[in-house]
Amino acid sequence: MGPAVKTKTTLLALSAVLVSSVLFAQEPVVGVAEPEKLFTDPDPVLNRNKQTTLHIMRELLQCGQWDRAGEWLTNQYLQHNPNAQSGLQGVVFFFTQVLKVQRVDQCDKLTTEIVAVMADDNYVTVLWPRVYVDPRDPANSAAACQRVAVPPSQECPGKTFSTSWFDTWRFVDGKADEHWDPATITPTPPR
Repeated sequence: MGPAVKTKTTLLALSAVLVSSVLFAQEPVVGVAEPEKLFTDPDPVLNRNKQTTLHIMRELLQCGQWDRAGEWLTNQYLQHNPNAQSGLQGVVFFFTQVLKVQRVDQCDKLTTEIVAVMADDNYVTVLWPRVYVDPRDPANSAAACQRVAVPPSQECPGKTFSTSWFDTWRFVDGKADEHWDPATITPTPPR
């Protein structure tokens, strides 16, 4: 094999390695070991808002204690998630009647993975990992696997990918009064 062929072969092999590393370069999003420690701040107002956020994440979102939502959400609660209505009653209805989240009474520790908690002025943002099925994988070809942001399941057993999710709340007098997240309209499940 001549020098020109060796050079072309080497360049081709190097190109293949570079292309494959780009295709598989994603690093998984991973939470911290002790997420509750992220919900503190030396500033008393930011600490109060972070502590309220911890209750929202733990008691409401993780444990479904929506009967207690008034402790941490205002009656006005402006909702920017297109799947839930604004107002305390609207968000409670969404989680209890639409999603049918079951209440867990024992709720003393946040088990949801958290990457970061950031607070500024009256806002707190929580960043957390999410894992979804890769719709490009033929093993995930079922119609249910082709919707946006589908978590892994028996119906969708193929490859997955890691990404992040965020929730941001604006606080008034220690209660969440407004909420944003990157949610899109949830499609109707196939029948």
